[in-house]
Amino acid sequence: MNQKDAAWIEEKIRFSQTSVAKVVFPTTINHHSTLFGGTALAWMDEVSFIAATRFCRKRLVTVSTEKINFKHPIPSGSIVELVGRVTRVGNTSLTVTVTIYLEQMYSDGREEVIHGEFNFVAVDDSGKSTPLFDETP
Repeated sequence: MNQKDAAWIEEKIRFSQTSVAKVVFPTTINHHSTLFGGTALAWMDEVSFIAATRFCRKRLVTVSTEKINFKHPIPSGSIVELVGRVTRVGNTSLTVTVTIYLEQMYSDGREEVIHGEFNFVAVDDSGKSTPLFDETP
């Protein structure tokens, strides 16, 4: 990849980064009064899909997840921010890393509590893999 292509890819990565803030309400918690792990994964998949789509503007499917690390529980009544960023670009596939940050509702600061990677493949109308880009500048 030449410098022009690398700069173009970096610009697309920067503009596709996606952040979503949510509140952990009682409808999303388990019997320990913490966020369901499955809910966190669904939120992460959604944010990763948005970032990936914004990056290449193609039809994408999630093909795998990797290295989902739950550092500690997220209590009910917390604010979380999910940040998705493209971290690997292939010919037909890409990886988005999503980090969830925890904020207490009534105090400053935040900490990373969940981190994971989501792999996507671009597909055509018949569901077959297709290049992420028709051409590069």
